[in-house]
Amino acid sequence: MAIRTILHYPDPRLREPAKPIAVVDDEIRRLAEDMAETMYAAPGVGLAAPQIGVDKRIFIVDVAGEDEPSDLRVFINPEIVEAQGEQVWREGCLSFPDIHEDVQRAAVVRVRALDEHGKPFELTADELLAVAIQHENDHLDGRLMIDHLGALKRRIIHRKMLKRQKEGGHKRAPAET
Repeated sequence: MAIRTILHYPDPRLREPAKPIAVVDDEIRRLAEDMAETMYAAPGVGLAAPQIGVDKRIFIVDVAGEDEPSDLRVFINPEIVEAQGEQVWREGCLSFPDIHEDVQRAAVVRVRALDEHGKPFELTADELLAVAIQHENDHLDGRLMIDHLGALKRRIIHRKMLKRQKEGGHKRAPAET
């Protein structure tokens, strides 16, 4: 396992849609392990492959609390098949260090995907798990947290991230998705 470098906005690779995974093999399982190690080290609760510069449709999520055992979930070629209701959640993103904004998303989602063994599964999620699934799934489509914000907030965050990039900022952020 290895900790990978997390891309920060405005890296253009974050905007590229990821490609489907044809075969779930040892290479994909190693990628998932590297992603988990990277996410936990950051620390965060979710990470999509495009965030580490890999254009594959895979993300991981672990929304277990600090005092709870790990609940790592791997989603390969995920598809959100149903979304209901609305909720607003204060989100962060490992690709946007130190940025936290209220984002409106579906309250409940049903997702279909393959696990790390290539077995299909379906999951209905709410609360933080639903938010994390939607957030990470967006990354696979080249969509970012700021795309859910108004124009003014997007511009402010864009400027902050450009300034951070120019200054070479690599501060650690609190747990983010």
